[in-house]
This record gives sequence, C-alpha cells and structure tokens, in this order.
Amino acid sequence: MAPLKRILLAEDSEHDVELTLAALEEHHLANEVVVARDGAEALDYLYARGKFAGHANGLPVVVLLDLKMPKVDGLEVLRRMRQDPSLKHVPVVMITSSREEQDLVHSYELGVNAYVVKPVDFQQFVRSVKEVGFFWAIINEPPPGSMKRGD
Repeated sequence: MAPLKRILLAEDSEHDVELTLAALEEHHLANEVVVARDGAEALDYLYARGKFAGHANGLPVVVLLDLKMPKVDGLEVLRRMRQDPSLKHVPVVMITSSREEQDLVHSYELGVNAYVVKPVDFQQFVRSVKEVGFFWAIINEPPPGSMKRGD
C-alpha cells in the first residue's frame, strides 16, 4: 500500500471538523490533516504564507473544501486553485450542506473533482468522509509531480 498522504480540510464549523477528523482517524486515511478555519487560511496553507509561511510539506493529496466559509468562500478558493498552474491538479472535494443547484453547477464549472452534500445523520457523515478519504488519499493516483509546490 502506498504511504498515506496529507489532507487539507477547509471547514469553519468546529463540529464538522471534529467529525471529519474522527472519521479519517478511525479509518487511518491520512498521516496528517491540516485544518484551515476559513478560505483565507486554506490559501495561506497552499501558498505557504501567513501562519503556514515556510512549511515545506508540499501540497495535499486532496483538499476537502466547505462551500460557505468566512473571509474567502470555497468557490473562490477553488477558482484561485484552478487558475494557478502549481495548484490546478490538486483534487478538490466540495463537502457542504448546500443542496442548491447553482452551487453544484458553479462548483463543477470551476473544476471541482467531486461534490458531496453533508449528511445530517452522524453515521452517514462518518461513512461519507471515510469513502471520500479512502478514494482520494489511497486509491486515486495523482498526476506525476502534482505533490510538489510550484515556484
């Protein structure tokens, strides 16, 4: 089995962060999960700036991105990632409570890899996170060189 990789979780709900981390840990799906509490922090991590300045951890194997976050929303984070040659191949999974068709359509227009609506039921939420994490962190093969940060 390939070594486990880093996941970036961009989520402003403390409750959802705790549930996601518990599900990923329970199923041993990542060596490290970096948590960004808003879109600005997610971008800071991806660009190694702000409180993440100087980290040499490389890019995450997947970004689990909440749609509606303070400072910078998930759609804007996705837009910036897809416009940047060094980030455009990093898989992004929108994990959101929004069932609005416009959010779904806009996410795919911007290049999201998957769109998952957060289940209300705890066990369904854990199962969804496990399945998403398993696919993107274990099964999926990223493009060669996509784990390095570009200049």
